[in-house]
Amino acid sequence: MPTNKSLGQHWLKDRKVLSHIADCAELTSDDIVLEIGPGLGALTSELLRRCEKVIAVEFDSELARKLPSQFPGKNLEVVNDDILSFDLSTLPSDYVVVANVPYYITSKIVQLLMTAENRPKMAVLLVQKEVAQRLAALDGRMSILAISAQLFADVSLGDIVPSAMFTPPPKVDSQVVVLRTRKTPYLTDISEKDFFKVVKAGFSEKRKKIRSSLSGGLKLSKHEVEAILTKANIDSNARAEMLDLDDWVRLTRIIR
Repeated sequence: MPTNKSLGQHWLKDRKVLSHIADCAELTSDDIVLEIGPGLGALTSELLRRCEKVIAVEFDSELARKLPSQFPGKNLEVVNDDILSFDLSTLPSDYVVVANVPYYITSKIVQLLMTAENRPKMAVLLVQKEVAQRLAALDGRMSILAISAQLFADVSLGDIVPSAMFTPPPKVDSQVVVLRTRKTPYLTDISEKDFFKVVKAGFSEKRKKIRSSLSGGLKLSKHEVEAILTKANIDSNARAEMLDLDDWVRLTRIIR
């Protein structure tokens, strides 16, 4: 079947890799799985063997129409919709997300899942290798994407999947990333809005030291920022990618 390049479709049929993705989701026979972009149903087949039900959201209307006939008698619900418009509140609590995600909307999907009122208990995503490693980055290599994911989930990495395993092969390798949603909120006494205002200010000029980027991003004097950083026990010569979640929390408490 031809692929739709505008939708970022690359088919993966290797059973070992598909099994690894499903294994990472740690599924039980009671789980409800939301599969994003099931395509030809190769991963869907693995999921249906392991869980109670798969709800597959497929944007391509032709693929969505054909998918149910491949799994007669199976508990599969296919929804022809854009995942970014899909109402996650219609899903039961503690659902699991498994997906081979189109590269161009990876960040939007992660944001959607992690900030939804009805968050999944776990999301297993096959994404561009570079993005997977950014999501799981430790302090020293942090980014807004990493902070946005790790604020809501414990992030770990699965196997690397070489581009040659896809049809057609994309230009870069992929990797499995696992996001286990935090059961208790990381932020308790500050709002997400205030937190991300400070984070975005800190990353507004990534090549500069944190005192300069915060000064420009929050419209504070260098003297004020120096005092804030000292109080937060953060080196004013550090760059934003060096700070961990706790650093940003302390900064937000003081700045707020």
